[in-house]
Amino acid sequence: TGRPRRCGWFDAVIARYAVRINGIDGLAMTKLDVLDRFESIKVCTGYELDGKVVKDLPTDLQTLSRCRPVYEALPGWQSSTANARSWEELPPAARDYLAFLEEQVGAPAKIISVGSKRSQTIIRG
Repeated sequence: TGRPRRCGWFDAVIARYAVRINGIDGLAMTKLDVLDRFESIKVCTGYELDGKVVKDLPTDLQTLSRCRPVYEALPGWQSSTANARSWEELPPAARDYLAFLEEQVGAPAKIISVGSKRSQTIIRG
């Protein structure tokens, strides 16, 4: 739409928690194309709490408020994903990024969008 957006990095800790407590068996990864230009893409893989890295979501908001994200940087793909219509047509680094998220979260990416049009949606079996 051209509107300015404020986007944050993917938080695998909270996504993994959501998968666990809700019995989610697949992810819908939207707006992958937003990441097309980045040299490096960060993923929050843990939280720093009192000098230690924790991999699970704290159970209370007071503890969570003291946490700071720990990021792992992955290589970007710096090419357009807009014309991809299958997993195989995505740039290798984009596939690696999605595979990393799947591993971190514990659920497969079953739907991937690479643009705003219906035709820009990849459905994986």
